Amino acid sequence: MPKVLIPIATGFEEIEAVNIIDVLRRGGIDVIMASLTNEMLIKGANGIVVQCDCEITSVCMNDMDMIVLPGGWGGTNALASDVNVQRILKEMNAKNKWIGAICAAPFALFKAGVLKAGYTCYPSVEEQIDVDGYQEEDNVVETDNIMTSRGPATAICFGLAIVKKLVSDEMSESLRGGLLAQSCCQ
Repeated sequence: MPKVLIPIATGFEEIEAVNIIDVLRRGGIDVIMASLTNEMLIKGANGIVVQCDCEITSVCMNDMDMIVLPGGWGGTNALASDVNVQRILKEMNAKNKWIGAICAAPFALFKAGVLKAGYTCYPSVEEQIDVDGYQEEDNVVETDNIMTSRGPATAICFGLAIVKKLVSDEMSESLRGGLLAQSCCQ
């Protein structure tokens, strides 16, 4: 079973984190929600609190197939400045493992030096990123081992793209139908 790490930081975008986690788990992916601190209850940008599984320092990255960063400026800034997240991003990239980010979170990839030309993000965030190849029209962009997505409304599409990559086309298509996402995630 594939394993995905999702770091959760105060100010994360709830729609993105919860939709991605839900779609991945429906797809048979083991998702580890990790707090950046010893606090396991983390408040999102809109006041919704989620419970993490563990502290990020306790995660064995050799067991992970992918790391996915949810957006939200508060959460993104924390991810971009957290030494553990930045180290993990660099290590995952060096091993050519999958890295994903949605909304503002590609900024954290940029700060780690792992974002590659050919990405998408929330409109206006690209102004903070000094990497060529911003694609404003695509819901999900894949470049080498990096997957990015635009924002809250594309979170299900992003989750489906990850399931397709880590599990199978068949599982992704089955979930797409079951989630009634045929018309919005093409």
